[in-house]
Amino acid sequence: MPSLSFPLLDRIGRLRTFRPLGPPGVQRKLPFSWLLAPSPSAIGFALRTTAAALIALVIALWMELDDPQWAAMTVWIVAQGSRGESMSKARWRLVGTGIGVVMSITLISAFNQTAWLFFPALSIWLGLCCALATLVRNFRSYALVLAGYTTAIIAIGAIPHPENVFMTAMSRATYIVLGIVCESTVAGLFAHNLSETARRNIRDKLRTALSNVSEAVASLLAGDDEALIRSRAMFGPILSINDQIEFSEAEMGPHGHEGDHARAALAAVSVLLSRGLGMTVRLQYVQTDQPIFRETASKVSTFLSGLPNRLNTETGVRGILRDLQLLRAECHQQIVDALTHEIGSAFAVEDENSQISALLDGRILHNAMDELLGELEQAIREYDASQHFIRGDHFHFRLQSHVDKREAAYNGVRAAVALSAAGLVWECTAWPTGLGFITFVAIVCGLFATRENPVVATTQFMIGGIWAALVAFFLVFFVLPTQANYEMLVATLAIPMFAGGLAARNAGTALHSAAYTLLLPNFVHPLNQGRVDEVTWFNSTWAILLGVFFAVLIFRAVLPFNSAAERWRMRRTLLRDLRTLASAEPTPMTRDWIGRNIDRFARLIRHAGPTPSPTIEGCLQGTLAAMTIGLNIIRLRALLHRNQIPPPARRAIEIVMKRMSQFTGKYGHTAHAARVATTALRRMEAAEPNISTRIELTRAIAYLIVVSHELDANAVFLDASRPYRAV
Repeated sequence: MPSLSFPLLDRIGRLRTFRPLGPPGVQRKLPFSWLLAPSPSAIGFALRTTAAALIALVIALWMELDDPQWAAMTVWIVAQGSRGESMSKARWRLVGTGIGVVMSITLISAFNQTAWLFFPALSIWLGLCCALATLVRNFRSYALVLAGYTTAIIAIGAIPHPENVFMTAMSRATYIVLGIVCESTVAGLFAHNLSETARRNIRDKLRTALSNVSEAVASLLAGDDEALIRSRAMFGPILSINDQIEFSEAEMGPHGHEGDHARAALAAVSVLLSRGLGMTVRLQYVQTDQPIFRETASKVSTFLSGLPNRLNTETGVRGILRDLQLLRAECHQQIVDALTHEIGSAFAVEDENSQISALLDGRILHNAMDELLGELEQAIREYDASQHFIRGDHFHFRLQSHVDKREAAYNGVRAAVALSAAGLVWECTAWPTGLGFITFVAIVCGLFATRENPVVATTQFMIGGIWAALVAFFLVFFVLPTQANYEMLVATLAIPMFAGGLAARNAGTALHSAAYTLLLPNFVHPLNQGRVDEVTWFNSTWAILLGVFFAVLIFRAVLPFNSAAERWRMRRTLLRDLRTLASAEPTPMTRDWIGRNIDRFARLIRHAGPTPSPTIEGCLQGTLAAMTIGLNIIRLRALLHRNQIPPPARRAIEIVMKRMSQFTGKYGHTAHAARVATTALRRMEAAEPNISTRIELTRAIAYLIVVSHELDANAVFLDASRPYRAV
């Protein structure tokens, strides 16, 4: 088997233009194709969400609620592409609303008629909610930001009549519950065999991940120069699949642990890909020109290439596991045969060192192949367990995510400053519609404070708000004055809402649609009696648009997003985590390390865009290298805990761990210690009479090879004493 060219790994820091992977033969969509030629799923989403929003609006008008548009707005906020997402978001929205109701009553009661205390207290609460929301994922984060801006909506709405704060809170809660009930009911009518559909979605996503990673590893074993580049792009989709599993769990109900097994399968897939990347390193540093290993690698590569087709069959899993066990048994046998040959043979003096070294390299490669197949076997078993309910199963599995406490603090401070400044503007100007201005500053800050780059998101949101204002202007002044019944109101609003629903299912217009569908009912402001006059409409509309614009300015002016600064913090966090891996007791779990680093990798990819700079390319490779280093540190510590190696070898590995616990990325002391330990363990392994001990030493050598190489190859990135710049 030909080894990979050494310059390949050196070139990773300055890779060619990175392009996200997509299905072959798929062309870019034309502008407005989402409107002129929408997909069936987009049409279905737009139809059911428009129907739910109009039903909620009509019911709110029939109940003679004072602000019926909030019911329709809630429907559009809660509606998501899948039932699991909608159910999860609705559930957490109820939680956030409950907290917001209680807190709004508390603040109004505590600071009645003391605006100079009320607005700072409200700002602190909103900032605290945004900061805490940054530390959690998915709709739990949404519940926290909702608790913040719901408090603002209710409390600010109650300022003219603070004695009615309880009724204001109850009416707002009524709108939200009505919107959630309507959206859930209408969406439920289109959801058939929900549990089975959720299981099928999990199965399809896991099959895709397993197939892509197995083909990538097969390419790595075959020496494909492009495989390393393609492999990197797979970590982002793995994280997105992990998030989607939570929504599928909501659809399946709280009966089993299929979602936990699915997350465990994804973690094993991630480790499998990391082992494949580690294999490429070993192929650089050991003798691969060995017929026995070439034969084994060929068998494994053929097996991995055929895995996607076998996963699509009903009986494929049992056959795959059987063949995996046979391949692993062959690897074990080759290791034993090599040891037996070395012990039982008398080499010539001049050939002894080279022969022993070649046999050791063969054992290193076969051991690495066995561990790679072991991760694949674990992934297949967890994949199989995720496909059906297992009685008495109590398995739990969660992937950790990257937590940036400084980013959380920034988000909290930014939201607090925005609301305080908006309150100050109202206090100084006595603006009649200033309360609406403050309300939407709070809403926008809550919605976008937790985004990694809120400036881009808020700008798109503002554009969508302008579109909503233009459409509402046409409806309010030219269409609605000629109507006098619910039927005509529904017919009038159906088409613009339907268009917003189509835009929501298009990635390029999703944020515009979020503002459009949220603000359109507010701008139209349908009433049971009378209509909005021109002065009121212009005042209220401009107040809302200026609130959105003010939030955009705050996001740009107060602690603005800086991708370079975030990459700097991420590098420093990586170094700290590597030091922790080498010294913390108990040893951190593999899944936690994998989860945090996949999250970091995905964040970097989102920042990169379609054509990332060489610096971002280097950061992507450096983050991947740090993940690989960390996994091998965990394996070395596990080997130490087994206590099956002689004391001299243990001391050599402990020196590497000590160096790593003090790791700064500078001077190369840790990489040097790993190389010294590798050389020492090679000598000890050749002289060790105990076979089981020799196998353990072989594993240690394989791990140290990867650690030393990755530290050397990424020395510039890992030196966080200065900003990273690609050469």
